[in-house]
Amino acid sequence: MVDTMNLSEAELEKEYIVKDIDTDDEELKSFLFTLGCYSGEPITVISHVKGGCVVSIKDARYNIDTGLAKAISI
Repeated sequence: MVDTMNLSEAELEKEYIVKDIDTDDEELKSFLFTLGCYSGEPITVISHVKGGCVVSIKDARYNIDTGLAKAISI
């Protein structure tokens, strides 16, 4: 089993814990933080869609693109 993977590789409907946000873009980190997506928080991929995926964070759903999904380590 892989210790760390990114959100784009996640199984559907399985809850994961965010380990890290792998980006140097502070605005992006800040934006994700406002959504509740930061280290230690649970995240679930609801579906994979063209160009990204739909995730559930703190009882809310968000559509994130593939580049962003790859920056979120779980």
